[in-house]
Amino acid sequence: MSKRKFFWIVLLTLLLFLVVVGGYVIYVFLAYDRLPKRMELKIFPPKEESEGVTALQVGVEYNAVTYNIGFGAYTPDFSFFMDGGTESVAASAESVTAAVDGAARCVHRLEPDFALFQEVDLKATRSHYVNEFALINRLFPEYWRIFAVNYDSPFLFYPILEPHGRTKAGMATYSRFPIETAVRRALPISENFDKFFDLDRCFSVVTVPVENGKKLVIFHVHLSAYSEDARIREGQTNLLMHSLDAAYRRGNYVLCAGDFNHDMKNLTQSADEVFSWAHVFPRESLPKHFFIVQDLFSEKEKAAMPDSSRNADIPYIPGETMTITLDAFIVSDNIEPINYRIINHGFLYSDHQPVEFSFRLKN
Repeated sequence: MSKRKFFWIVLLTLLLFLVVVGGYVIYVFLAYDRLPKRMELKIFPPKEESEGVTALQVGVEYNAVTYNIGFGAYTPDFSFFMDGGTESVAASAESVTAAVDGAARCVHRLEPDFALFQEVDLKATRSHYVNEFALINRLFPEYWRIFAVNYDSPFLFYPILEPHGRTKAGMATYSRFPIETAVRRALPISENFDKFFDLDRCFSVVTVPVENGKKLVIFHVHLSAYSEDARIREGQTNLLMHSLDAAYRRGNYVLCAGDFNHDMKNLTQSADEVFSWAHVFPRESLPKHFFIVQDLFSEKEKAAMPDSSRNADIPYIPGETMTITLDAFIVSDNIEPINYRIINHGFLYSDHQPVEFSFRLKN
């Protein structure tokens, strides 16, 4: 081959590469679109009506469960590329179906009055296009339910050999009691190139009637995991805390739960490496009449509790894999805590474990 011919082959290959990369970058920018700051959400009534279920009562015990199901990919042997692991998609559609079904059944056995699931995929490359919301719905036909899309992302062509792909995912909220209103509130995110990796974030707000004329307002949240920008973390928590306070000042009972992507157990920062999702939750941001339920326990009691989340840089190895508590309940002082526990099942279905909280509404 002549030098001239070799030169043209190299040049054309380089030009083709630049066209492909440039075209992809243009596609990502054109496909990116934030959801509105405030959206009314569709309320799905139960498929099987429960007799006599109309409104919550004061002094009666209820229970709620929050569980990040990790889009059905995080079996114990799964590690995630954005955490330093190797996988970018779930093993198979069958594996996703089994994991989501297992997670949903784990919650269903607790017979919750309210169930909150995060990282539920509607249609995503990473979960082999399994509709996980539909899977969970099969186990909760007697519940009212809503779905808040967290993000609907363009195709992420990374890693090259097994792209993470396109993702439409969000948070599903289930209630035994009639849902009166449901709203999606957008959270602030990065405005630079990082937004294409962290994408949209939100919390949903559901109101459930109480017999005394008040409402139980349920905030379902999943804060950003990969933002290193302190301003984004502060902006998200400040908006959430302001919204909790506003709901309380209207005379309501307020319960907030989900994946906060902050260390919710410890009061001070560890000397270990601090991941973006491992910063201690800023308790100084809590409104006056609110508290983190786990803070009611002594340091010894908290230390004895299992953690609710594992790092996914390696497969789960008990005693070796880093664990942390990212999932929690924040409630107003007109709610009386009864019991609180993190259900330890060895991260069988997700990189998170379910958290159950039982409570009463005060007079």
